Amino acid sequence: MQQIQQLLTEHLDIWTAAEPEKKSGRGRSGGNTGKGYGIQKLRGLILDLAVRGKLVPQDSNDEPASELLKRIQVEKANLIAEGKLKKEKPLEAIAEGEKLFDLPKGWEWVRNCQVFQLRKGRIPKSLNEDGLGLPYLDIDALDRNILRRYSEELTCPQSTDKDILVVCDGSRSGLVLDGKKGIVGSTLSIIDTPIYIQNYIKLIFKQGFEIFNTSMKGAAIPHLDTQKLLQNLTALPPIEEQQRIVSKVDELMALCDQLEQRNSNAAEAHENLVEHLLATLSQTQKAQDFNSQWQRIYANFDALFTTDVSIEALKKTLLQLAVTGRLVPQDDSDEPASELIKQILVTRDNLIKNDGLKTVAKEKIDEKEMYLNVPSSWTYCRLGNLAKFIDYRGRTPNKVNSGVPLITAKNVRPGCISRIPEEYITLEEYNLWMTRGLPRIGDMLFTTEAPLGNIALVDISEKFALAQRVICFQLHNQAIGGYLKVALMSQALQFQFEKEAKGMTATGIKASNLKEIPIPIPPLDEQHRIVAKVDELMALCDQLKAMIQEASQHQQQLADVLVLKALN
Repeated sequence: MQQIQQLLTEHLDIWTAAEPEKKSGRGRSGGNTGKGYGIQKLRGLILDLAVRGKLVPQDSNDEPASELLKRIQVEKANLIAEGKLKKEKPLEAIAEGEKLFDLPKGWEWVRNCQVFQLRKGRIPKSLNEDGLGLPYLDIDALDRNILRRYSEELTCPQSTDKDILVVCDGSRSGLVLDGKKGIVGSTLSIIDTPIYIQNYIKLIFKQGFEIFNTSMKGAAIPHLDTQKLLQNLTALPPIEEQQRIVSKVDELMALCDQLEQRNSNAAEAHENLVEHLLATLSQTQKAQDFNSQWQRIYANFDALFTTDVSIEALKKTLLQLAVTGRLVPQDDSDEPASELIKQILVTRDNLIKNDGLKTVAKEKIDEKEMYLNVPSSWTYCRLGNLAKFIDYRGRTPNKVNSGVPLITAKNVRPGCISRIPEEYITLEEYNLWMTRGLPRIGDMLFTTEAPLGNIALVDISEKFALAQRVICFQLHNQAIGGYLKVALMSQALQFQFEKEAKGMTATGIKASNLKEIPIPIPPLDEQHRIVAKVDELMALCDQLKAMIQEASQHQQQLADVLVLKALN
């Protein structure tokens, strides 16, 4: 037992460092919660050791579990005689092949139905929200502590605050919950077990159903195979040892809680520090202050950028610096952006005259519309004057299993086009559908809704169709495509899109509003330098993320090895 205790306490660095891979997204949702892979494994290990008799020492003075089992059987026989329980079918003898591991002295293998039963809940015929009767206990009411519906049907299964419940149906099947006084819903079951072993049975359920060798039934809506569960085995310790086990588990789970809280606090403090430093860098206007702030970040780079979240924050800052003219130096020999815009407007006017171009925005931009301070060689131009908008809103084409690829908003990811999911339309549908213009390599795709503001350059050489919620920007000068993608991905432009968006559930932006958004435009040569620098730095960020994930996977493997070492 001392070896187990040392294993739990001497490797806390591994338990707390083995974090799972995070899914990053906009905002803080991709953050490090502190509930890492290692601590999850540690919790599972504690429970595994507990039910195998390896967490606390055995005491030869304890009454063996066989005597406890006899007592339980006598109580059940009395309840059957009183008509409170149905008579059970004879149990099959426990075969050697069913026993999952060797038991400590004084323990007994039992079928689960010998120590607990499951009393299934059901939905009452009448429910109200007036507070009349008992609270209706469903998964939401208990898991989220929200009691909204009530019933006066006292014939339904009822729970008290001393009961324990298990979720039997739905995606959270197997979740154990403390009971409350009320009527038990159809997705829940009351775990009926003698009060004096209730805490240990609750621990067994929390340990998970691998120890029962229980599987879920159902594909769309999984549920516990309760009949199989009741026939499977549990290792039953003496009652005194059960109490010691529960006490030790509570103690070690409290330690896990402390570790999670410590990790969570440290992660939040780290994230706040990174955000503060990067925000200060982005907001700094004077070159001398900017350089000083950057040197401060650079000197602590290894300590600051250690998580996926911090690297994503760095990426956003790099885009913001790019769109404000602080990522690369200006060059006095560059032709000013105003000349580039004049050439683009000439191209636009020719398209209006010769091809009937309809995408036109106002040319005049008031100073109050210039939301960023940019170098003097830069200028602003509205998005609708930089490109023709090809917009296929109005209906959705009929999809088939094969044919011409259909690119939808789901395919346009931040910075790239994904071919997953794969959807198609027929060639005939393509010819009827794609009448407003055909995207070219180097054009830009923009998602107008669900999600709003994803941008990618077209790199697909084969013909493809566009679905709703995707606008193609057919640039009047394709040479600005690389920079424009960087600019539109920046927080400054994303904020402009969100500001113009409408809608309650899924916000979207109309093309008429989108085309009027001013874009800060640098000289063309500077655009090329910006894109090259962004590509270089983003590649470094991706390398850093890969190193972090590799280190995380190594820590996970170490945690797995420690678990195997403890259980064998």
